[in-house]
Amino acid sequence: MKALRPEELKILDINASYLGVPAIKLMENAGIALAKHLRKEFKSASRVAVLAGRGNNGGDGFVAARYLTAEGIHVDIYLVDPEKGITSEIAKLNYQKVKELSLPIEEFRPKDYDVIIDAMLGVGLDGKAREPYSSVIKKINQSKTPILSVDVPSGWPKAPAIRPKVTITFHAPKDGMNKNNGGKIIVADIGIPEDAERYVGPGDFIYFPKPKSGSHKGANGRVLVIGGGPFTGAPALSGMGAMYTGADLAHIAVPAPAAIPVACYSPNIIVHPLSDKVISEEDLPEIRKLLKKVDSVIIGPGLGDESGVINAVHKILAECKLPTVIDAEALLAVKKSPKLVKGKMTVLTPHRGEFARLVGLKVSEDIGKRSDQVLGAAKKLGVTLLVKGPVDIISDGKNIRLNRTGNEALTVGGTGDVLAGITGCLLAKGMNPYNSAMLAAFINGVAGDLAFQEKSYGLLATDVAAKIPYVLRRYV
Repeated sequence: MKALRPEELKILDINASYLGVPAIKLMENAGIALAKHLRKEFKSASRVAVLAGRGNNGGDGFVAARYLTAEGIHVDIYLVDPEKGITSEIAKLNYQKVKELSLPIEEFRPKDYDVIIDAMLGVGLDGKAREPYSSVIKKINQSKTPILSVDVPSGWPKAPAIRPKVTITFHAPKDGMNKNNGGKIIVADIGIPEDAERYVGPGDFIYFPKPKSGSHKGANGRVLVIGGGPFTGAPALSGMGAMYTGADLAHIAVPAPAAIPVACYSPNIIVHPLSDKVISEEDLPEIRKLLKKVDSVIIGPGLGDESGVINAVHKILAECKLPTVIDAEALLAVKKSPKLVKGKMTVLTPHRGEFARLVGLKVSEDIGKRSDQVLGAAKKLGVTLLVKGPVDIISDGKNIRLNRTGNEALTVGGTGDVLAGITGCLLAKGMNPYNSAMLAAFINGVAGDLAFQEKSYGLLATDVAAKIPYVLRRYV
């Protein structure tokens, strides 16, 4: 079983709620699991203290107290920071059911109890445990009374931290926990659906970098789109996708004849005319200048597949050190020379047919087998792959997620260009390629669903791009 990082558990909680399993149900299941394992691990225990924090860990402890009391075990609850109150609404609801068991923390004597349930601080702790928690942690560690920790020992992974005899951890082990810092670790199933982990969901927005107050123009991402020539809409749509996702600046480098048409799409994008009808190696000096002004690159939308274009793309990719999205015809350069991208901060965004040509495989109709193909290809290429389809598949060669937002109307031309723009924006904001690709697929699909509600099968790629801010308002 894969160990989870703290933020991954938060993602699963949110995604579970999105899938119809509310947080209050997960809390109820967690409390039941705590009570069950306490009785199993400490069979002779008749007096139990619950030390509760202000958040959901405390709520788990309140539920456990209710079940233990119902079975005749004496339980006292101590709120470690009662003056600040309980911050979690669902924890408050569960506290109301057991508040008659609550005692002032000043009266807490650890040796009066057979077991202490540590429900103080969870995976959301930022930095070290502070007062009053640090003093309580030291007090109960010194008491030698057996401790059962809820999900993770309070204070972990920094000091001071609880030294439990047993930790009941939920859904999966937590990365970095072991016998030395967590005692006997028992993994309890609390009903998080498999799909909460398998599919991208709103929980993944915890990775979205919110702009900081006082930030200046350019601090929230500067994107360069290299494309156009035969097609003018594609690079414009990528630039608009980036801007609607929150990029501060979107530069678009296109061949000279395409510059005015691209600029006419929106005054929000900055267009840089290049030298010829198609991108060529003669444009490299100008592109090098632009690369110094941006945080990420999107290359491919609307380029065309003339041999000179592909050679120019090859040169650009060989020199580029920035996080890069490679889409459409630019994928031909990667097929020709895979070493161009290996180990770089790169996301490739092929549709199913482009993926088949890129890796030379017959793509499986079975989503499970196709996922294995994408995982293997991402590992071999040393990149993140976002393979577009009715179900998108995202992998960095180690991890894999699926995305099922979106609808059949998104086959309309240009929606993949919008997706490339979203991905490039997230890279420019500092997200890693895998998280950028995951979140971009989800955003693009939900934006498409919102557009479909208004335009049905007549939606356009511009409609999808315009709905991106509504997705951000809903989930960020």
